[in-house]
Amino acid sequence: MFDKLLIANRGAIACRILRTLRNLNVNGVAVYSEADAASLHLQQADEAHSLGEGPATQTYLDAQKILRIARETGAKAIHPGYGFLSENAAFAEACEAAGIAFVGPTPEQLRVFGLKHTARALAKQRGVPMLEGTELLDSLADALGAAEQVGYPVMLKSTAGGGGIGMRVCRSAAELTDAFDAVKRLGQNNFSDSGVFIEKYIERARHLEVQVFGDGAGEVIALGVRDCSVQRRNQKVLEETPAPNLPAGMAEALCQAAITLAKAVSYRSAGTVEFVYDAEAQRFYFLEVNTRLQVEHGVTEQVWRVDLVRWMIELAAGDLPPLAELVKDLKPSGHAIQARVYAEDPGRDFQPSPGLLTAVAFPAADGKSLRIDTWVEAGCEIPPYFDPMIAKVISWAPSREAARVALDAALGDTLLYGVETNREYLRQILGFAPFALGTPWTRCLEGLRYSANTFEVISAGTQTTVQDFPGRLGYWAVGVPPSGPMDSRALRLGNALLGNPEDAAGLEITMSGPILRFNTDAVVALTGAAIPVKLDDVTQPMCTAIFVPAGSTLTIGTIAGAGARSYLAVRGGVQVPEYLGSKSTFTLGQFGGHAGRALRAGDVLHLAPLSDSSAGARLPP
Repeated sequence: MFDKLLIANRGAIACRILRTLRNLNVNGVAVYSEADAASLHLQQADEAHSLGEGPATQTYLDAQKILRIARETGAKAIHPGYGFLSENAAFAEACEAAGIAFVGPTPEQLRVFGLKHTARALAKQRGVPMLEGTELLDSLADALGAAEQVGYPVMLKSTAGGGGIGMRVCRSAAELTDAFDAVKRLGQNNFSDSGVFIEKYIERARHLEVQVFGDGAGEVIALGVRDCSVQRRNQKVLEETPAPNLPAGMAEALCQAAITLAKAVSYRSAGTVEFVYDAEAQRFYFLEVNTRLQVEHGVTEQVWRVDLVRWMIELAAGDLPPLAELVKDLKPSGHAIQARVYAEDPGRDFQPSPGLLTAVAFPAADGKSLRIDTWVEAGCEIPPYFDPMIAKVISWAPSREAARVALDAALGDTLLYGVETNREYLRQILGFAPFALGTPWTRCLEGLRYSANTFEVISAGTQTTVQDFPGRLGYWAVGVPPSGPMDSRALRLGNALLGNPEDAAGLEITMSGPILRFNTDAVVALTGAAIPVKLDDVTQPMCTAIFVPAGSTLTIGTIAGAGARSYLAVRGGVQVPEYLGSKSTFTLGQFGGHAGRALRAGDVLHLAPLSDSSAGARLPP
């Protein structure tokens, strides 16, 4: 076994690999971009080395930097994780040339399967069912002619890369003409390969995949079928195993096809063979091979009770027992579902949400019924340069329904504050009929209307902060002065009017107020110094419960008379984490409230679900 291994990756997968290294008593070497300096994988590694500042091209994709660190630290092997250099044949060759084991397939296997058109050719040669499609296309004219032969709709694909990049559904010659150059550019810019080809597109397809593992000497095993059909823009959101509602014998046929293809090249290490499944025709077709550990490998591990990372490392070290011995007592048990938690805002077309995580709490995970693969804690910064995944939350239970319910509960018990995440979106998917009934298809999420209990700050005003009553008290002894609302009576009156407890958090408005857009129905009240307020340009009274429909904009003006502070109370309260016993913002200390500061344009604040929409009540004069 190696005494030291370098992990050429970041985030959750780096922490995941380190977990196995600890079990193997192998020293782990972490590398990191300066933007990831607070990541848990630095703390968990035996040593950590900086790749400098900048995006992936200057850090995690810089093969020479990584190889130099491996040589300097004496690492005998490199595990590439997924993404970055994990499917880079030239990097695998460079590792071998340097006398460092590459934990993964051979360079030749990476090349054969790395380009989709060569993988298709091998699958066709081996009799694996194929969607009707083409070789590489030289021109738009060739593409238009091929599409007429295949029949619309077609999928125009980049031959290189993955992750849903470089894929476009085309339903007519006009759409294909519009997409052709764009997909070629995507392939060139992201993967340095502009090659494209066409496949027949199945309208209600499922995305199924088989986990394979080969010893590099001709033996290959399959560990069941995963269903990754729940996708948004061709990117996976939820994954599960076993794939639900397949006809008798279909899982076995999928596994056999995957084994046949992997055996054709004497595949080495972990890999995944992906298929398109036509549920109406009950037929499957080869899609591609991922020559690496998948993001969703954890669901397979939970159901089969194996450690795929350990197998990969032991095989690279020459210590792995024969595959026949490994699998002789293996039997799948139960059902596992994984949710990918991202720092992205579903309410803003899923734009990434980089920033500081000010509060992080996951439910207790035993590693069996609940497994959480993450790299963050409070104080971690989500950088703008890399994939914004925060965690993978994996639920296992004896039945699919029990696993689904438990995953929803785990997501509900998860606290991630400071950036917007897709956590609530994932919960809505779990209750969405196509998934809940086990009949998802790759475009089913187009029918899900996301509902967000939030409001957005369009303009922040002079100084608008989150405050609660009585505020933060009793910490003078450790140098923290009292903080809370300047006019606590006004805030409490607003809360009383709305039926809130008196300690519910609201907004304190200094001099000039904010402009807020509500994504959910809400009931609000303005108290304190007299200040003009409009709901979609209609003037509203102070000290009155006002119903704000979803989609409306609340505009709060400038105090003109006596006083300097007004208060916006919201039924159910503004939902922010407590810090030192209070939700109040202490701007000087930079903690509490929303990110420890006054609100800014672009901030998103969360509300409790509205259970009482009654409005019109007024405070007595």
